[in-house]
Amino acid sequence: MANQTKLRGAISGFGEVAARAHLPGWRTRENIAIGAIHDPISERRHEAIRLIKNVRVYDDLELMLDGEAPDFVDVASPPGMHHEAARAALRAGAHVLVEKPLALTLADFDELAAIAAEKRRVLMCVHNWKYAPAYVAARRAVEAGRLGEIRYMSMDRLRTEPAGAGGSGGKWRASAASGGGILIDHGWHVFYLMYWMLGGEPPVSISARLESPAGVDVDDVADVRVGFGAGRMARAHLSWRAPVRRTSAVIYGERGSIEIEGDQVRLTDRSGAAEDLSVTDIPDDSYHSAWFGGVAQEFERAVSEASNSAIAVARANLAEARVALALIDAARQSAVNNGIEINIP
Repeated sequence: MANQTKLRGAISGFGEVAARAHLPGWRTRENIAIGAIHDPISERRHEAIRLIKNVRVYDDLELMLDGEAPDFVDVASPPGMHHEAARAALRAGAHVLVEKPLALTLADFDELAAIAAEKRRVLMCVHNWKYAPAYVAARRAVEAGRLGEIRYMSMDRLRTEPAGAGGSGGKWRASAASGGGILIDHGWHVFYLMYWMLGGEPPVSISARLESPAGVDVDDVADVRVGFGAGRMARAHLSWRAPVRRTSAVIYGERGSIEIEGDQVRLTDRSGAAEDLSVTDIPDDSYHSAWFGGVAQEFERAVSEASNSAIAVARANLAEARVALALIDAARQSAVNNGIEINIP
């Protein structure tokens, strides 16, 4: 890779997640150069000029795509803009990486996937929690068979407020029109982690309870139960109303269990013997720049290589994304029907 021509990238949407997570992640890849930024807000374009030497900035996405013809576009705008930006970039012949959620409806998702297939372009979503060291350690233990057949997974995401509260990030998270709400913001991560950790077993059902503050049109608390094949179960509680910040999980199988609390990972086997698998991680903020480096590496490989393994990685990512979106859609159906169980087609 070191002797190959650098991939020319552009970022659409230069808010906090792009500046504080995506850009540092791209800078870990020596064969990638971010040369152009699109953002309709002048302050963000000015920030891009401050952070990136010789960058070219645009307030119009189509003009950027036409003038730059980038190899790939990183879509990091608020969720409500993802579909339009990703569609334009794919039609312009660029590979596309989209910050979660990849799309807000299954119809939009399927349209983007079809365009990517037609254009033979890579389309992937930012699933950065798969690169959190605690979940990497847990996945390795699962793959090594140390837990046996997985039967249950529980995840809690407790926050005192939405990420970026008081700033632009907080604004879109509090607006349904922009694709806000905790089910999108945290539920997407939780659902693809469940699917991934359970070995790609498709979900079969979900029941959910959602709560919203008075006068606000998005959910800020979500409690969900997900059924998978072979009797496997998973649950998650997500909250922006918690008194403390907490990120935890429990995974168990027939042979043992794993408990995750922040960067502390503890494996206990059936006999009661415990092993510390704890990791060293970056501070638990809302941006996780080091994790995005893993996403950037995976995306670069999918774009640059024609190997079966690279193609499989991109396809697996899209499968995770579609499962996450299908579960969000069904969770909303369940919530408006008093939490009844909804089958996943």
